[in-house]
Amino acid sequence: MKLLDPRRTFVFAGDSVTDCGRRTDPAGLGDGYVKLLSGAFGDGRPRIVNAGISGHRAADLAARWQTDVLSHEPDVVSVLVGINDTWRRYDKDDPTSTEAYEHSYRELLEPLRTKQLVLVEPFLLAVKEEQHGWREDLDPKIDVVRRLAAEYGALLVPADVELNRQAVTLGAATLADDGVHPTATGHQLLAELWHRTVLGS
Repeated sequence: MKLLDPRRTFVFAGDSVTDCGRRTDPAGLGDGYVKLLSGAFGDGRPRIVNAGISGHRAADLAARWQTDVLSHEPDVVSVLVGINDTWRRYDKDDPTSTEAYEHSYRELLEPLRTKQLVLVEPFLLAVKEEQHGWREDLDPKIDVVRRLAAEYGALLVPADVELNRQAVTLGAATLADDGVHPTATGHQLLAELWHRTVLGS
């Protein structure tokens, strides 16, 4: 069975970057990269489930994993989580250690070893001077995602690398005006990168 098949179910899990208003969208897709991908998949598109919730960290995803992800019996699961694990250290003095992040992330992946996994790097496009300092916290978490992708045989979408590369010419604020939440342009680039990485085009 090919990856894009109407008999398959794709679940996209994550935080606000994935959520994008999907809980008030009659189609349940939101208005970000998940919706763009659904349109790009064409007529033979699989069933698409957006399971993003704004503000969530890896541990929050783990707490709702059975209900929001596993219950859909997915064939493909795409995970994008981590920026809130970093951000809360700086705006709420509520850090998540790299070890705790990895522990929660493993909880997400363990029950899905037989499925196709897609891990998307959490990303930061610094638009404020202080955001450059967030790298101390975020970069080790991105390294965790890369290691887990290799360990679990997942496809790795290099979002942090590619979006920051694009920001050199386009400007960080063009892609994420607060450094975290993608603009329409940022979502388009993220969707194209996901599509290219996972489907090869």
